[in-house]
Amino acid sequence: MTKINKDYTKLKSSYLFSTIAKKVREYEAANPGADIIRLGIGDVTRPLTPNITAAMHKAVDEMANASTFKGYAPDLGYDFLRKAIADNDYKARGCKIEDDEIFVSDGAKSDSGNIQEIFGRDNVIAVGDPVYPVYVDTNVMGGRSGEYDEATGRWSDIVYMPCLEENGFAPVLPTGSKVPDIIYLCFPNNPTGATIVKSKLQEWVDYANEHGSVIIYDAAYEAYISEPDVPHSIYECEGARTCAIEIRSFSKNAGFTGVRLGFTVIPKDLVIEGVRLHDLWARRHGTKYNGAPYIIQRAGEAVYSDEGKAEVRGLVKYYMDNASYILNGLKSAGLSVSGGVNAPYIWLKTPNGLSSWEYFDLLLDKAGVVGTPGSGFGPSGEGYLRLTAFGDKERTKEAVDRIAGIVL
Repeated sequence: MTKINKDYTKLKSSYLFSTIAKKVREYEAANPGADIIRLGIGDVTRPLTPNITAAMHKAVDEMANASTFKGYAPDLGYDFLRKAIADNDYKARGCKIEDDEIFVSDGAKSDSGNIQEIFGRDNVIAVGDPVYPVYVDTNVMGGRSGEYDEATGRWSDIVYMPCLEENGFAPVLPTGSKVPDIIYLCFPNNPTGATIVKSKLQEWVDYANEHGSVIIYDAAYEAYISEPDVPHSIYECEGARTCAIEIRSFSKNAGFTGVRLGFTVIPKDLVIEGVRLHDLWARRHGTKYNGAPYIIQRAGEAVYSDEGKAEVRGLVKYYMDNASYILNGLKSAGLSVSGGVNAPYIWLKTPNGLSSWEYFDLLLDKAGVVGTPGSGFGPSGEGYLRLTAFGDKERTKEAVDRIAGIVL
């Protein structure tokens, strides 16, 4: 008889954002013509920029010509894009990362979920709390979670590192008896918008090297960093090549959510049990992935041109202007908020002791504004709501006015 992977049955029946979408659909059905402003899912709204679309058009023309047509892409990425990434994102910042240590993919979410496949099932996982749900859910699927405790909202075999107001919503080094083998860090953070200075990140690198741990470092939002002491890459820290994997995306900086492109960096110096993780990921990548499309990789290359860099800075500024407006507007209304300085996310503390979902329902019903309940990111997210700055500028301003106008 056929057997299923029972680890999948441990998961909640619906992904967080699917639940939100269902609640919004039900509200719209009950309130025809309702004017809803969505500040929930972190999807960009600005169109692809001229330099990027020009590169895509040129690549389309190449695909229509027999002499320049491209079939299967190299499974690890075209050399032109890997070189552009290495030169601009790493070598320009003094990080020793070579072209062939970069693996091009269809996005950070895929890589964040798939990277766990190269690790054994008996590894201990550590995650920030609150946390991007993909880190936890994919390790549940991979059999590393243990059992779920309804009372605490945590999995028994996963180490949770609370990200609380008193520690700036950043995790602190684990001190318990259970030393994590794999540590997920995300900076600038999704969902809290928190960041970490280089000296503090160095402590994580030193901890990982001392204990033989591997850090999975999600830097998908590094383009939004505005403060000089916040590192853009974990490889700015000494010793990171022997303990860290970095994952990045073109989605939030260049607006590629609809065309999909990202990459993972695994230095060849990262060796576990005598095996280079670089080689394991290359084997997995080559077996399960046929490469990101040529047209999209040419678009990614255009991001690194002088014109592309200027356009991306314009996109980032647009969203960060929104973030500043949300942050300052809600502060002026007497609400407790953080984030929004080095990240396009604002972490809003729910007023009057409301739960995350109670405040979500209140904003939807009374203001027609959709946020993301913090409890969906983990137990320590209870009592908070995540708002994103990825909306239209005028609609974002209206959303802030609506939220500020609610009297409890």
